[in-house]
Amino acid sequence: MSAEHALAVRIVAFGFKYGLPLDADLVFDVRFLSNPYYAESLRDLTGVDPPVAAFMRELPETAPFLERLFGLIDYVLPQYVREGKLRLTIGIGCTGGRHRSVYVAEELAQHLRMRPEVAVTVEHREGEAA
Repeated sequence: MSAEHALAVRIVAFGFKYGLPLDADLVFDVRFLSNPYYAESLRDLTGVDPPVAAFMRELPETAPFLERLFGLIDYVLPQYVREGKLRLTIGIGCTGGRHRSVYVAEELAQHLRMRPEVAVTVEHREGEAA
């Protein structure tokens, strides 16, 4: 598939307490992962900050979850393309939309950017700063 026909994948990190992204085709809830917000030193940071990313990587649940998430997305993307879908919005939600969801959204985006048939954008709906 050429770049001009790439599937446009938009990944939205969001906070459930602010509501679901209304245009999301797929939504994943990552509130089962430990919340960096409760670590005083991480509270004012976001999922793109190295200390939060390190916290998330150290959780025993993170790697197995990402592996399964990547596998599911890798499986469904060609199905959406086959059906003629041009755009796909994937919502990744946690409580406030600043730590866990942002980290997972960035990891998913990095994974998908290795696929030439996919054009990826990421939105941190609740913003990166408080």
